[in-house]
Amino acid sequence: MNALTLEKFEEASEVLKSVTLETKLVYSDYFSAQTGNRVYFKPENMQFTGAYKVRGAYYTMSTLTEEERKRGVITASAGNHAQGVAYAAKCYGCKATIVMPNTTPLMKVNRTKSYGAEVVLYGDVYDEACAKAYELAAEHGYTFIHPFDDLRVATGQGTIAMEIFKELPLVDYILVPIGGGGLATGVSTLAKFLNPKIKVIGVEPAGANCMQASLEKGEVTTLPVVNTIADGTAVKTPGSNIFPYIRENLDGIITIEDDELIACFLDMVENHKMVVENSGLLTVAALKHLKVEGKRVVSILSGGNMDVITMSSVVQQGLIFRDRVITVAVRLPDKPGELHRVSGVIATTSANVIKLEHNQFVTTNRRAAVELVITMEAFGTEHKHQIMEALEQAGYQPRLVPTIG
Repeated sequence: MNALTLEKFEEASEVLKSVTLETKLVYSDYFSAQTGNRVYFKPENMQFTGAYKVRGAYYTMSTLTEEERKRGVITASAGNHAQGVAYAAKCYGCKATIVMPNTTPLMKVNRTKSYGAEVVLYGDVYDEACAKAYELAAEHGYTFIHPFDDLRVATGQGTIAMEIFKELPLVDYILVPIGGGGLATGVSTLAKFLNPKIKVIGVEPAGANCMQASLEKGEVTTLPVVNTIADGTAVKTPGSNIFPYIRENLDGIITIEDDELIACFLDMVENHKMVVENSGLLTVAALKHLKVEGKRVVSILSGGNMDVITMSSVVQQGLIFRDRVITVAVRLPDKPGELHRVSGVIATTSANVIKLEHNQFVTTNRRAAVELVITMEAFGTEHKHQIMEALEQAGYQPRLVPTIG
């Protein structure tokens, strides 16, 4: 394939009908009220293999010759493309080898193996794993399926846009995550075919904004380092084959700090009961950066493959960021009844104590004062201020200290 065409997108949609879910749009009352727009989610986190990547992988597999499938396929991926290729290879009875960075969450590694693929762990970021995959492809004669810099892959990913238009023909904005750019290429190109007036905005982690850097320089640019919790979009260099389509069809880039993703994880769990991985949360975080109102906006939730340990850490950090867990230090005389007294003050505010640390050696005269560090659950920032005020009125001099997540 040497060009993206409407006919190829239509072909891909037909091919994928038998193996993908048509993930229906989810209207968000919560985010609509927060942003002043009509916000919909395209929940590809509910897709087979837990991410959109199966679309591009399966469509690409369908275009291979019998000889290419017989030799086997190989790819490099931080997890979601890996599972997509492994699943597609299983469907076609084809051997698959997947090179994954050492930092890939265990759940993604195990899920990839569960589809029958051989997993090779190599490097700390996608780019290093990709270089290793090319080596193995040359050594064994495997067919390399690139996770994003392949027009067939981009065509498969772009079928998402066709489904969006089917449900919401008058959509104004589509927000799409960007790692290497395959998803953004497919979605933006097909969206412009279907409605040239639509706005498609790419969303990148601030610590891995390779596409933004490339668009600013007018050429594919490699970042010296990437640093983000959004592991699925931790890419140093975007695709060169797809870059011209991005430059032509994408209407802008929004970058997101990691802290924003943590807060969005809580929002999605509490308001939509959905687990969305950090890369998939990029478009959720971008909603508040979109300087429009009264528009129909679709955020693509690209995946939901998050391991339990990461999930636990994100929830804990999110509670801290939202002042739902706070830590306060107070000094009090070291005599019977003082701990009971300060606990009573906290109880009047309806805060819930999680942990107490009693330090008798904060001063040389412990009878004059000891320090009590209290970690507690609160309802948010306003409640935090109420707790501090209650302690002050009781004669203490409370100070907030960092809560260790």
